[in-house]
Amino acid sequence: MQTTQSQIQNLVTELQQHNYNYYVLAMPQISDYDFDQKLKQLEQLEKENPTLILPNSPTQKVGGEITKNFVNFVHQWPMLSLGNTYNEQDLLDFDQRIKKAIGEDFEYVCELKFDGLSMSLTYQDGKLLRAVTRGDGAKGDVVTANVKTIRTIPTTISGEKVPEQFDIRGEVFMHKAAFEKLNLEKIENGEIPYANPRNFASGTIKMQDSNEVAKRPLDCFLYFLYSDTNPFTTHWESLSAVHNWGFKVCEHNRLCQNISQVLDFIKHWETERFNLSYDIDGIVIKVNNYQQQQELGFTAKSPRWAISYKYKAQEVETVLEKVTYQVGRTGAVTPVANLKPVLLAGTTVKRATLHNANEIERLDLYQGDTVLVEKGGEIIPKIISVNRDKRIANAQKIIYPSHCPECDTELVRTDGEVAFYCTNDEACPPQIVAKMQHFIGRKAMNIDGLGAETIETLYQKGYLKHISDIYALKNHEEELKKIGRFGEKSITNMLAGIENSKTMPFEKLLFGLGIRYVGETVARKLVNHFKTIENLQAASLEQLTQTDEIGERIAQSVVDYFLDINHNQQIEVLKQSGLQFISNQQDKVLESNKLTGQNFILSGTFEKFNREQLKEMIEANGGKILGSISAKLNYLVAGDNMGPAKLEKANKLKIPLIGENDLLEMLG
Repeated sequence: MQTTQSQIQNLVTELQQHNYNYYVLAMPQISDYDFDQKLKQLEQLEKENPTLILPNSPTQKVGGEITKNFVNFVHQWPMLSLGNTYNEQDLLDFDQRIKKAIGEDFEYVCELKFDGLSMSLTYQDGKLLRAVTRGDGAKGDVVTANVKTIRTIPTTISGEKVPEQFDIRGEVFMHKAAFEKLNLEKIENGEIPYANPRNFASGTIKMQDSNEVAKRPLDCFLYFLYSDTNPFTTHWESLSAVHNWGFKVCEHNRLCQNISQVLDFIKHWETERFNLSYDIDGIVIKVNNYQQQQELGFTAKSPRWAISYKYKAQEVETVLEKVTYQVGRTGAVTPVANLKPVLLAGTTVKRATLHNANEIERLDLYQGDTVLVEKGGEIIPKIISVNRDKRIANAQKIIYPSHCPECDTELVRTDGEVAFYCTNDEACPPQIVAKMQHFIGRKAMNIDGLGAETIETLYQKGYLKHISDIYALKNHEEELKKIGRFGEKSITNMLAGIENSKTMPFEKLLFGLGIRYVGETVARKLVNHFKTIENLQAASLEQLTQTDEIGERIAQSVVDYFLDINHNQQIEVLKQSGLQFISNQQDKVLESNKLTGQNFILSGTFEKFNREQLKEMIEANGGKILGSISAKLNYLVAGDNMGPAKLEKANKLKIPLIGENDLLEMLG
């Protein structure tokens, strides 16, 4: 029989693998529901056995802290930039300078240069004390709460020769598959996508709610150790040690005996980099021995013992054959450049993004233009310029359409947005199909046996025109069996999946309706607040904006959606089909009323319980957790490393500060 400790260890290992499958490979092996059930099982075991909680447990990466303003912190060791070069001769010159200064007896360490966000982590007594962005190199923003949510960054470490206090530098990044997946969701919600994974990672780290950061699949490689009591003599030795302590270190690092081996390493990764799951933009070369590094010293801006070789962005000329326009689920019309096929960055490129009407105008595109296409930090190739010298005589200028290319409805653009939209969401074919494909998706109604291609086929054959028609397919069972591509078993499985989806909770259904800007998180918050579809339909703009984290843009979109009679008619049909339009969340039964009427904020880290556990205790005994410090606050529960801004504001408002033990005494 398994011990509790081995149960916890096995669950942690299994959930970490599922996270990797989901975020890095973009190939989940289990459903969200099954993952959540395993996570709840782990949470329960940890709650009952707090001494057995592992530092790398997924439950310890949930976030939950709100940061209104990021505090600046001065780096003990400045985060200097490296000298850059794009050619081999500069590296040979660098090598000669090293030899003149310290002789011939030295080694290099070559590392991949990740295209992410530089981060400095400080550990004291084996615990993560602080995480600070690079900033201006001298000081950066403290983002500890957000960084703690990154699954590959340990909050506690142990091992041989761990200094009492040290800094470790690294790069926060996002894997390409995860970026593409999240960006697609952003587009589906009618929002402007991020240009590249680096921007996404950077924007995520500066989010104010660490709960939301925890939902973003960030990763981090660590690559340099700083300490007043550094126990190692070489950089290579320290990389091996920090890996053993629990840090994620890139497995592609290489120890090189001379500049020739360095150049071989650079040449290898010039093409091999396109096979990585993340972006790199070059190679970093460092002198290995710490004493030799000190001897070489620094310039005002960079170390003399390191240099970065940057790969040029991949560019190639090809011909623009035509521009087509894609109509998305929300009606956004996106232009796409169709190109004469050309080899770029290891793949054949046939299409490139043009983003929006403004981009077409900026490029001044004409039919048949010779264009320069780039694939650098971008996942999707983009056109960066036009070779006007090769422009064909009498070529026609590319004009962004004024009407929908699919249904001829006049396009509109909302103030403050760059995208044009087709508003004919009830009769524009690609919008209808995409809405139904979104509705059946894994994160919405999760209908087994009904896929995107089947939706397309059933739409073309006239069986589906609206989301509600999915639940009428059972009336056409015999007809469907006569369609060539559908077997009797597949029809049976599909209808069973449709029937089972009627039990999906209200927040999944609301997300599945595809209301613009209403993603998973927003849907959940709306359901938690309004409880029923009737309450939500009747909600005013003011009532919506008073809901936790619902801004005016989202609120207006919800109001507009329910003003459309077609949408309300569809909801009535779905109600008749038996779908869940009432929240199934039970009001919590309180353990006691000891904290009723008392408002709390938790800040910092705690010894006996984590912040989420303390929050549950407070709420279970009638207390309320506030999002920010105000006069309504009764107690600020202060842990280790509490933010100075919170402390200052609490003192100004004369709010009592209590510790973890004080809170536990109040709870009895």
